[in-house]
Amino acid sequence: MAFASSVTTSTDHSPSSLTEPLNLNSTIEHYVSVRKYSESICENLTDEDLQAQSMPDASPLKWHLAHTTWAFETFILKTQKANYQPFNSQFEYLFNSYYNAVGEQYPRPQRGLLTRPTRQEVLDYRQYVDQHMKDWIVKISEYEKDQKESAALLKLLINHEQQHQELMLTDLKHLFFFNPITIKLEKIGASTESFMPTNQNKSLFFEEGIYEIGHQNKDFYFDNEGPRHRVYLEKFALDSALVSNQTYIEFIEDGGYQKPEYWLSEAWYQIKQNQVKAPIYWNRQIGKWYEHTLVGDLELDLNAPVKHVSYFEACALASWKNKRLPTEQEWEAAATSHQASDFDQLFNCLWQWTSSAYNAYPGFKPVEGAIGEYNGKFMVNQYVLRGGSAATPKNHIRPSYRNFFYPTANWQFSGIRLAESL
Repeated sequence: MAFASSVTTSTDHSPSSLTEPLNLNSTIEHYVSVRKYSESICENLTDEDLQAQSMPDASPLKWHLAHTTWAFETFILKTQKANYQPFNSQFEYLFNSYYNAVGEQYPRPQRGLLTRPTRQEVLDYRQYVDQHMKDWIVKISEYEKDQKESAALLKLLINHEQQHQELMLTDLKHLFFFNPITIKLEKIGASTESFMPTNQNKSLFFEEGIYEIGHQNKDFYFDNEGPRHRVYLEKFALDSALVSNQTYIEFIEDGGYQKPEYWLSEAWYQIKQNQVKAPIYWNRQIGKWYEHTLVGDLELDLNAPVKHVSYFEACALASWKNKRLPTEQEWEAAATSHQASDFDQLFNCLWQWTSSAYNAYPGFKPVEGAIGEYNGKFMVNQYVLRGGSAATPKNHIRPSYRNFFYPTANWQFSGIRLAESL
C-alpha cells in the first residue's frame, strides 16, 4: 500500500503476472465500487480529520484519496489515453509517494501541512480521473487487440487502492488516539473492531519435507508473491489460535516488559527508551484494562486476540511462552494444507508476524520502469506478516499475500500466532 513513501513501512506492492482480458461491465463496476469505498470511509469525517497527520509513517486521509487517484492518472491516463490533460500539473509532485522514476516527491513527514488542495478539490480530482478512467476502460475493451498488459496494470492499481483503504483506517485510528475527546465511528469501525473470541488453543503438527510456496494460479497477485518455488521445512507445530489479550496480560503481570531476557537487544533498548509497558492502544483504569478503538475506548475483551503489537513485542511474548514466531514458509504451508480449516482466525482477523525477513523469492525480478519500484527496493530491514486483518478488504486476501513492516511498527492490525520446532 500506498504504504507509499520514499521511506515506506508498508505493504505497497507491485504488479502481478498478466491477467485475463477485461469484461467491460464487471470491470467498471469493480473499479467504481472500490473507488467509492475509499470515499465512504471519509463520509462522516470533518475536513480537520482528513487533514491531520499523527506521525511520519502515517498519512492524512485526504492525501490517501489524492494519491490513489494520482496512481491511475500517472500510470494509465498520462501514458495510455490520447490527449489526456492532467487535472492539476502540481499534483504530480504533491501526491507521488516514492516513485523516483516519475519525479521528485513532497516530503512524507510534511503531508499534514498540505492544507491545499481542499477536500472538495480532491473529490473533484477523483471525479475527473474516474470519468477518464471509465472512458479508457471502454476503449480498451472494444478496440485493443491484446488487453492483457492493460488489464494487469488496472488490476494492480485497483488493488493498490484497496491497500490504502486499510491504511486509511489504521492511520485514522492512530490519529484519534491522541485526541482526548472520545470519537466513535460506528459505520467504519464496527466491522473493523469486532473480534470473535479465540477458541481453545491446540498445536497442529506438520511433517518435515518439501513444500511449495508462492502464488499458484492466474488470479491477481503482487509480484513479491512469486515465483512459486519449493522449500524444505523441518518438523514444526503451529498454534491453532491467536494469542489472546488474557495471555498478553499474564505476560505483562509476570514482568514481561521489565525482563530483558525476553527481548531482542534492539527491542529492549526501544522499550526502555520509550517507556513501553503495554500494547500501544491499551490503558489501565481503576484496575481494568481498556483499549482505544475506532468505536471509542472499550473495556478489553480478555478472550479476543491481542492486536496492535510490534514484531519486537511478538518476539518477546513468544520467548516468554518458550515458543517462537513461525517463518512465513511455515505459515503458508500450514494455511494451504488439509489442516487449514482447523486454524482459528487464520485470515481477515489480524496480520500475523512471522520471523522471516522480507526478501525476494528465488528468481524474483522487478519489472522495468517506475512500477518496478513498487516492491523490490523495500526488501531490507523489514519482517513479513501474513493472513490479512479485519481492516483488509475481504476480496484482497490470499494465502500467498506478503505484508511487511519494520519491527517497531505497531499501529497496524497485527497479532501473534506461535510456532514450535519439534
